[in-house]
Amino acid sequence: MEKSEMTQTRELIVDATVENLDAVNDFIEELLSPLECLPKNRLQIDLAVEEIFVNIANYAYGDKQGKAVIRVSICQNPPIAEFVFMDEGMPYNPLAKEDPDINLSAEQRQIGGLGVFLVKKIADYVNYEHKDGKNVLTIQKKLT
Repeated sequence: MEKSEMTQTRELIVDATVENLDAVNDFIEELLSPLECLPKNRLQIDLAVEEIFVNIANYAYGDKQGKAVIRVSICQNPPIAEFVFMDEGMPYNPLAKEDPDINLSAEQRQIGGLGVFLVKKIADYVNYEHKDGKNVLTIQKKLT
């Protein structure tokens, strides 16, 4: 999305801990509740945000404590939400991992990767970059 299309951008900075998932969800709810958003798209957004934030909380910093930044930009025309997740943890591109073979049974599949696979499937756009010492994962989702 071009910056000129943005009508609203907000940012939340929290400790990257699973305990802060409620604060992240409240932040997303506050931004999206006044907007027209299809229930299916809203559910997909909630799932993607939870998956990405929990991955940051569980893996980005190892045993250390760190921050997670969630920047949300809303575009009215067309109605799109952009979510940028940033952390200063270990460089890791979740999009580089091979997608799991969903045709295998749960017992046959390797552990991990299914959440990121779902994010890639439900988002309209997904991008990762390591920039200025930060992991930056961007997803976009149409609201309607």
